[in-house]
Amino acid sequence: MIVVTGALGFIGSCLIRKLNDEGHGRNLVVVDDFYKDHKEPNLENKFVREWIHRSIFLEIFEKMANQIEFVYHLGARTDTVEQDKAIFERLNVNYSKAIWRICAEKQIPLVYASSAATYGDGKKGYQDNHEVIYSLKPLNAYGRSKNEFDQWALQQEAAPPFWAGLKFFNVYGPNETHKRRMASVVHHAFHQIRETGQMKLFRSHRKDVADGEQKRDFVYVKDVVELCHFLLEQGPESGLYNVGTGQARSFLDLTNATFAALGQPANIEFIDTPKDIRANYQYFTEASLDKLRAAGYTNAFTSLEEGVEDYVQNYLTTRKIW
Repeated sequence: MIVVTGALGFIGSCLIRKLNDEGHGRNLVVVDDFYKDHKEPNLENKFVREWIHRSIFLEIFEKMANQIEFVYHLGARTDTVEQDKAIFERLNVNYSKAIWRICAEKQIPLVYASSAATYGDGKKGYQDNHEVIYSLKPLNAYGRSKNEFDQWALQQEAAPPFWAGLKFFNVYGPNETHKRRMASVVHHAFHQIRETGQMKLFRSHRKDVADGEQKRDFVYVKDVVELCHFLLEQGPESGLYNVGTGQARSFLDLTNATFAALGQPANIEFIDTPKDIRANYQYFTEASLDKLRAAGYTNAFTSLEEGVEDYVQNYLTTRKIW
């Protein structure tokens, strides 16, 4: 059996769609805090063996571990403005440690969700080599919790037979509506444009960056789950891996692509970045894919324009999930 935690969430539910399409269903055990945050539609039309609430999963996991062949641990608290460190310690660190320990003891391969938020302001670059992990300074409690677990994982002598910590960059795509304010900029742009005919972007507060030229590595969720499936099938060298396209694109590019997908002329207004987030605002992120390519992953990534068009026209406009 294959376990997917965070199964109702954005990436988790898309991964289940991918696994269903690859013939997995009767062997899928899915874990989440069910009936919360209006995420239930994300599992509609998906086939799984069993649903287990996260509060009782660890106890059940220990008892059924001999029947499990692979674990995707994608469940986490992902709110980047949450300040309660105890929540991150409980859900992102301690819960992950418990899953790791069982996987190590029972020799079950493990893929878990890390984050590009661990890279902080980017001064140390975006190389997923293990040496740099200890010098990173994430900008928020969420990023710090993910980096703490990455560091802990690298220090463990007892480990799963294969493990990968995936540093997700700016993922966008279907099944993210429940994330509300934490949903992607594409999601917010679509709704702003539909409601007002306009999109508001944060003004640059750096002299060397023009308004709208702040850049991120935007990666389509369908590409993310393709990589997750590759790890299930191939199991390359264990370690931390960046998950992005390797190409930073501007918020202007993203917004113009959203207007184009809607068949409307661009109408963009720049507003001041709120002062409470200005100091920690990232102006550039771009995944290094050298390690991923060296591990044998050769798939091309969807262009920003193609991904936005598919997302807007086939999911946001139609209100469909994937």
